[in-house]
Formats: sequence, C-alpha cells, structure tokens
Amino acid sequence: MPAPLNLSPLNLSRRGALGLAGGLALALGLPQRPARAQAMGGTQHARKVPAYLTIKPDGRVILQNPFAEGGQGIHTAVAQLVAEELDADLASFTVETAPAGADYQVLFNGTRRVTGGSFSIRNTYAHFRILGATARAMLLQAAAQRLSVPVASLSTEPGFVIHPGGRIPYGDLAEAAAALPIPGDAEPKPAGAAFRLIGKPAPRLDTRAKSTGQARYAIDMRVDGMLQAAILHAPRAGADPGAVLNEAALKAMPGVHSVHRLPGAVAVLADSFWRARRAVEAAQVAWTAVGGQPVVPEDFSSASMLETLRSQADAPGNPASDTQGDAPAILRVATRTITADYDAPYLAHAQLEPPSATVRFNADGTLDVWTPNQAPEQFRAIAARESSLAEDRIRIHTPLLGGFFGRHFTYGTIHPMNQAIRLARAANRPVKVIWTREEEFARDAYRPMGLARLRASLGPDGRIEALHATIPGEGPVAKHFGTARLGNPPLDTSAVEGVAFKPYAIPNRRIEWVHVPHPINVGFWRSVGHSMNDFFLEAFLDEVAEVAGQDPLAFRRAHLSHSPRHLALLDAVVDLAGGWRRGPFEAPDGTRRASAQPALRARGIAMASPFGTEIATIAEVSLRDGEVVVHDLFIAIDPGSIVNPAIIRAQVESAAAIGLSAACFEEMSFEDGRPIPRNFDTYRILARAEMPKVHVRILESGAPMGGVGEPGTPGIPPAIANAIAALTGRRIRSLPFAKERIGAA
Repeated sequence: MPAPLNLSPLNLSRRGALGLAGGLALALGLPQRPARAQAMGGTQHARKVPAYLTIKPDGRVILQNPFAEGGQGIHTAVAQLVAEELDADLASFTVETAPAGADYQVLFNGTRRVTGGSFSIRNTYAHFRILGATARAMLLQAAAQRLSVPVASLSTEPGFVIHPGGRIPYGDLAEAAAALPIPGDAEPKPAGAAFRLIGKPAPRLDTRAKSTGQARYAIDMRVDGMLQAAILHAPRAGADPGAVLNEAALKAMPGVHSVHRLPGAVAVLADSFWRARRAVEAAQVAWTAVGGQPVVPEDFSSASMLETLRSQADAPGNPASDTQGDAPAILRVATRTITADYDAPYLAHAQLEPPSATVRFNADGTLDVWTPNQAPEQFRAIAARESSLAEDRIRIHTPLLGGFFGRHFTYGTIHPMNQAIRLARAANRPVKVIWTREEEFARDAYRPMGLARLRASLGPDGRIEALHATIPGEGPVAKHFGTARLGNPPLDTSAVEGVAFKPYAIPNRRIEWVHVPHPINVGFWRSVGHSMNDFFLEAFLDEVAEVAGQDPLAFRRAHLSHSPRHLALLDAVVDLAGGWRRGPFEAPDGTRRASAQPALRARGIAMASPFGTEIATIAEVSLRDGEVVVHDLFIAIDPGSIVNPAIIRAQVESAAAIGLSAACFEEMSFEDGRPIPRNFDTYRILARAEMPKVHVRILESGAPMGGVGEPGTPGIPPAIANAIAALTGRRIRSLPFAKERIGAA
C-alpha cells in the first residue's frame, strides 16, 4: 500500500510565536475598519500543502484547519473552499484544528492566528482556494508522470484524475504527488466560474459525531495516571491564598492527593473530580493581598460603576475617526434637540462547556496541553513561560469547543491551563483542571458594562443635522492592550463601535470615548462593542424619528438614500416580514399557549454594520404578565458574498438567540467587590420555550466578504426596544428588559 500524501503537519518551530508579556492570548492587534479587514488576510502560507493536507490511500482527506470549531461550522466551511478547488468529495474530509505553528498564522498578512472577530472565512477565502488548487495541480502532475502524458490532457472529477483510458483515485497518486515540488503558479477557478460547492448549503461535517456522542471536547479528555483538580478562587479577584486553615483535614478526605496554593486560588488534587470538588469546597482559606497586586475594591458594585460612568458622560473625550463637521457647536444653538442616556450591564459568557485544561509533562521533556482555545500560538507562548520550557517542546491540542463567544482567551494569568501546568509540575503527574460553573462565573472576563449619552438635533428638513455621543468606559482592547497602542489621541474602537462608524448620512457627527477603567476583568463577547452600542444608537434613532414625526423605517431610509446596499437590505427585511407595520395591531396569541384571543403586537426595526457585514432586523413583540414576548425575528443579512448559506443561516439564528437572551434577561451584578450570580439559577438566560421564530434572508451584494458569526446579535436588543416603545409608548433605555415590569403607558 502506498504511503499517504502528506499534503501532515507538526510544525513546532518557534518561528512567528507571539507571546504577550501580560498573558492575554489574543494578540489581535488593533481592530480594523471593514475596508482594511479584507487586506488583513494573506496567502503567504497558501501553497504549504504538506502542512495542511493528508490524502490517505483510501481517498480520505485530512485537513488541518487553523481555526477552532466551536459550533460555528468553520471546519465545514474551510473544507468546502479546499474541496472546491481540489475537486474532492466534501464527505471525504476529516477536519482537525491545526497545532501551533507559523504555517497556520493566516491572519494579519500571514503573521497571526485567532478564531474570533468573524475573521476566519472572510480573511482566508483566497488562501484556502489556492491551497486546494495547488494540491490538485500536484495530483495532476503525478498522474501525468505515471501515464507519460501532458498534464493538459488530464482533468479531474471529485476524488479522481480523469484520463482517456479511465480514472485514477487520488489515494493512488498520493505518494507520488507528495514527492513533487510544490508548484507556485496553480490558480483557483477564475472569477465568474461555476462553483460545485462554494455558495451551496452543504451539510456540516461534524453533525454525526455530535449527534451520536462521539465528538470529543476538552472536558472529556483523559490521560493515563492523571489527577483531577477542583479550584476555589478568592472571593474578590486579585487576592491570594494565605493559610489553608484546615489543610490537614482536607488531605485526610477520601481520594485526596494534595492541597495547593495558586495565584488567586486554592486547588485540591484527587482521584476524581467529585472528591476534589467536595474537598475544595470545604477549604477554610485566609485570603490576603500580596505583592502589591490590585484587588477588586471591597466597595465595588455594578450599581456604583454605572454611576461612575454616568458622571463622566459629559467629560471631554477622544473622537472616533469618522468625526465630521462640528456637532457640539450645532447642538448648542439648535432649537430641536433630543438627549438620552442608554446603558447595558456586565454579562457573563456562560458558554455550555466550562473552562478546563489537561496537561502532561512527558519523559522526553515535552509538554502536552489539551484546552479549549482560540489562539494556539499564544497559548503555547504562555505555556512556555508557565512551564519554563522552550516553545518547541510544547504541543497545544485544540479539541472541539463547547461554545466560546470570545471566552477562550486567557485574559491574564488566572486560567485553567496555567493552573494545570503548576499542579502537574508539583504533583509530578498529569493533571486535569475543571472549573465548576460557580468558579467560571467568578473569574469570567465579562462583557463590559456600557453607557452612552446621545444628543441629536433636527434640521428643517426633518433629518438629523448633528449627532454627538459620549461613551465613557473601557472595552477589552483598552483593558488588555493599554491606551499607548490606541493611536494619538487614543481611541478604543471596541468601546465605540456600533455608535461610531455607522452608515447614516449625518453632516455633523462626533462620537467621543472617555477612558474610565473597569476594576474587574473584561473581555471580548459576541459582537463586542456592537452588542450594546447598536442598542444605544438604534433605539435612540427611533426617539429622534418620533420627535421628527416620522415613521422609523422611513426615517432610516431618508438617512441612507446615498447607499443602494442599505436600501436593498431594508427592502429585503420588510419583504421577509410580509411588509412593514409598526403597530400596535391585533394578532392571534399562539405563542406558548393555545388561544384564539387576539393580542396587541408591535414591530421594531434596527440596523447594524458589524465586522464588514450589513444587517437589518425586525422584531415582533407582545406583552404578557409584565414581560416582553418576542414572537418573530426577521433578519436580512448581507455579508457581501457567501460560502455556505446553511451555516450563515444557523449562525444568524444562534446570534439572534444570544442577543435576545442578553436583551431580555442577562445581567452580571457585583456587590462588595464580589460577583452575585454564580450559576444559572441566579443568572437567567433564554429558555427554549422563549425562543421565537427566526426568519433569515441572505443577500449577496458583491461587496468585500464580511463576517457571519457575530453580526446577527446587535440588531436584536434595539429592534425589541423599538417594538416595546411602539406597543406601550414607553422607551426602555436600560438592559435587560426583565429588570422591571413592562406595561401599557
């Protein structure tokens, strides 16, 4: 049997490693505007076929994907791109997340890798098509040499090279193709060519494994001889353990191996996780602040933080780059002005799979790490510092992720991987760390609390003449990269996106950021700043439209008359919804209970422009028992061009669910420096019965490809808020809606 075409990677070179001194495993650099985002991809590594592809003798194709699969369908979408140009059967692909290595740094012009920011497909579309085309060219050349015929006389069909006398399976050509020089001139199909797979709703490659329980996640990992660790973090972040007052009693508990002090935590190692957890929950710890490190203040609360932000809402700030005209001056003399404050709370990531890590120091001096992560090279750099090993001695394994939403970076040193490395070194045994849900909620990198003060004036034509917004606070970019890297004057785009950089034609516009640090850790959350800022602005636009005496849809169209793309998007979402009617109107109440009685409903509309994609949302709502009921969500999305419409649809539905959950229910509160919700009994999320119908329409405008994983989220909260206002006459400016009973005005 011939050897497989190692068209197999294990590049453990130190080349291109991107360690950050502070330990944040993101290394994204600074966010880019959509026009520049397309250029952040690169094809420097696209012809490194042996690093990415292995074709087995039986024709199976093993693809090393730079990106982690966390339910977003990236393994399938990348395989579609490669299979299109390789001319292979998509069902023959097995996709794995590639190990750390320079060959897989396919973002930021071939220098970095991260699964996040909706970067994956839009920035590697050309890369993977060139990869597939190059591998196909190698197979054709191998067949030509075997048959002693010109390459031009050959063609392919899925999995086979075709010649006048028959066909040769790719698996039979793998060994010979692997020995050939890699061609530097193989090109993908030309523009306008018909695609067999790209743009088609191909089935997900991981569906069977997930539906039959065969899919393996980090939390499922087991290695011989391992101990299991349970963690107890300090009540307030930043404190360290002093004495464990009952350490002897803990060690005497069944199955307990040892008790350990870690930065910010106490750990118990035992022969099972349950025994470790029972022991660590019984630990009596004297927590202390050591080494001058900051501890979350004892008087910190989410309520006081909101007031701190509000107190800075009139402070002078640094402007976003889309500033034009002189909005403050216009507002000072305007006769029709509208001012409003909007706010949104801290949020937890609350992904299905809690954080975990398994580590094993090997006899040959290497280290294996299995952990959910969105950036293998950066995790390897951090593991090297934590273990005092060279990076080329460390293997980072990235299993399937049970959700992530921006959670699986390290955001500092308090992380299961860091803890597992220290514990495995101390115990001289492999160690698996799992954070309970309570510890996950206690040490999340929360979605920042946000507030915006918005001011607008209307001109004589009924359009917005000036818009001035001040956003005090701190996004994850400023938190983890510092203001020195944010330009001069510094601007945290993760704090202002969704209010700044909108497509509306407003002649005088100024969006300012006032840096107000958060005492707690904050991080990236699905759609980042857009997740709250689009709520602020899009709900405010409805307020301004009301003062102008205009319908919200017509008001938006008037401010987008210069943009056929956005007008087409509005037309699409209105058509999807069966026409525009704001309401209130009567409709049968068939949601969650059978009833022929009519109920008052209303609709709200919102737009968003996140991650190079344009999106429009209509929400249809009613009220029941003081809470909002969302019956239907109509969402039109224009990502420019598409790879797999089924995945786009699923991503929009998923993003809508998390946006709805956050808008209606979710809130991470703090008192006395401590997080209050510690599990789903006190952190309410959307229940299955509360999920509305989601109707999706996908447009292809031909604009540069945008992201699809996050754009469906930000339009949901403002569309619902605008529907509530239409239904009740009451404007809700603070999330979540469930904080108070919503009734008729």
